[in-house]
Amino acid sequence: MPAKSQRKAAAAARPAGTTRLAIIQMRCVESTETNQRNAEKHIRAAAKQGAQIVCLPELYRSLYFCQEENHKHFALADEIPGPTTTRLGKLARELGIVLVASLFERRTAGLYHNTAVIFDADGSMLGKYRKMHIPDDPLFYEKFYFTPGDLGFQAFATRHGKIGVCVCWDQWFPEAARLTAMNGARLLFYPTAIGWHPSEKEKYGKAQHDSWETIQRSHAIANGCYVAVPNRVGLETPVGGDGLQFWGRSFICDPRGQILAKAGDEAEEILCVDLDFGLVEEQRTHWPFLRDRRIEAYGDLTRRLID
Repeated sequence: MPAKSQRKAAAAARPAGTTRLAIIQMRCVESTETNQRNAEKHIRAAAKQGAQIVCLPELYRSLYFCQEENHKHFALADEIPGPTTTRLGKLARELGIVLVASLFERRTAGLYHNTAVIFDADGSMLGKYRKMHIPDDPLFYEKFYFTPGDLGFQAFATRHGKIGVCVCWDQWFPEAARLTAMNGARLLFYPTAIGWHPSEKEKYGKAQHDSWETIQRSHAIANGCYVAVPNRVGLETPVGGDGLQFWGRSFICDPRGQILAKAGDEAEEILCVDLDFGLVEEQRTHWPFLRDRRIEAYGDLTRRLID
């Protein structure tokens, strides 16, 4: 069956009143062109399954270069708009999908960001989100490369629903999720590149993964929104040594925090789920956390520490 016919058949099978979401769990290699083609292959496969919104993992175009501090890796960055966004926009328009893609942005000489770009179903670039929280841990030396974001926490009104995007390390901060939801997001994405130090996996691996999954499910509950987390998968050793073992386990959960789909920890996967945005309204009405916030008492949140 031709691809266009497959997409129509998948759309016809989608339950009425729902929006089909797909997130892509990827294994990345050294070649940026190979990664780009692989991502496009998965995007097309998701569209054939009827996906209307598709999201890629963090920095999908390269190996996770932040395992070292090396100026040569700045050559991996793209301008936005630029060749990669042009390519992605054309694909989004061809397939009629909303597309979220995480890129290494070159803003100007000496100023770079970890940036998610949002394309609407007509291929237009609706906007971008620059990662706000930048980590600096062993093999996650992101502060060497990325300037903290300056666009704030946003929601984007797409053809298929109002979505918000944060990126990886942002997922540990409830303030980021809350502000994105307050801007109207009913679906919150966290494009991610997270994994284990192989030497620590046996001792700490389960606890680390459980904490990661729990905090993001809690954002769904606290804000009454869907949460979708595409991660990369596979062992990456771009600078030698043990490298990082990206744990995959991408997942989608509903506004109650219940997991709707979850990937494994070894293979590339596409997770497709039909979302009912009416559940956001229902959950926020029945569990009215947004209503009951005591905003007059939260001024100290802007302080580093209350002494």
